[in-house]
Amino acid sequence: MEKRVISTELVEEDIKIENNLRPLALEDYIGQEKVKRNLKVYIEAAKARNDSLDHVLFYGPPGLGKTTLAGIIANEMGTHLKVTSGPAIEKPGEMAAILNNLAEGDVLFVDEIHRLNRQVEEVLYPAMEDYQIDVMIGKGATARSIRLELPKFTLVGATTRAGLLSAPLRDRFGVVNHLEYYTVKELETIIIRSANVLGVEIDSQGANELARRSRGTPRLANRLLKRVRDFAQVKYDGRITGEVADYALNLLDVDRDGLDANDRLILGTIIKKFGGGPVGLDTLAASIGEDAGTLEDVYEPYLIQNGFINRTPRGRVATNEAYLNLGIEQKV
Repeated sequence: MEKRVISTELVEEDIKIENNLRPLALEDYIGQEKVKRNLKVYIEAAKARNDSLDHVLFYGPPGLGKTTLAGIIANEMGTHLKVTSGPAIEKPGEMAAILNNLAEGDVLFVDEIHRLNRQVEEVLYPAMEDYQIDVMIGKGATARSIRLELPKFTLVGATTRAGLLSAPLRDRFGVVNHLEYYTVKELETIIIRSANVLGVEIDSQGANELARRSRGTPRLANRLLKRVRDFAQVKYDGRITGEVADYALNLLDVDRDGLDANDRLILGTIIKKFGGGPVGLDTLAASIGEDAGTLEDVYEPYLIQNGFINRTPRGRVATNEAYLNLGIEQKV
């Protein structure tokens, strides 16, 4: 299936633009009000005690601001942010080296923390609880273990799959926050702020059109803003209006419900080939030439959360919303 402009996974083109658009303070961060309110209290309390912040875990779909919040925590605490990811740390010694190089109060951000292997994860247990790590010196019969003291630090973990975290690791986080999808109004505010940072002129209708098609995700909103900006500069006068946004997003094949050609292929297959369902996951995947795991993990969550598909014991069923989106009359 074709590459998706509306994928919420981080791609190369997002890195440069996101670094410029990330807010640096809690008051500038838009959305996630409950998370912000609680973090503000925890940060102020830690600073008043002259102590490090408790370890923090953020979980939720990709593109909602977990990395941005880690940077804000470091800025608000007045410390440095060290960034790594679960798949990048292959050996316990690598994790020990990272921890040993932290300074007092530093924030260590581990993205996709559920992908740490078990041996690396076990190095974190004493580090998070007692700020100590055990290091093996030598080999064979002469090997011995020494305990190194660590400065007090804050581990900020981020995961899109909280259920894959082991219980011992999850229980060592004092602050656990779930990030929710953003409302259209919040995304409008983010888009207008991003446009100002990028020097792009946009009106409220243009921002609303972009926000409604951004699938509740700031990363996607910023990516679409960047793409629509190009159309506005080449085809129009450089200003993003509702008309410009609608024209550009239709050319990018992102419809008013935030669905792309791949989403509509899935819905169309269920309706046209299988009479609206139910149809099994493996059968549906084979019908569209896609891996069943990719279909379940990448495509289905948005379609299910927004009422286009129902998952039943007998298989997937297209809803009335799916028929309306495709303009197909539902058989009674």
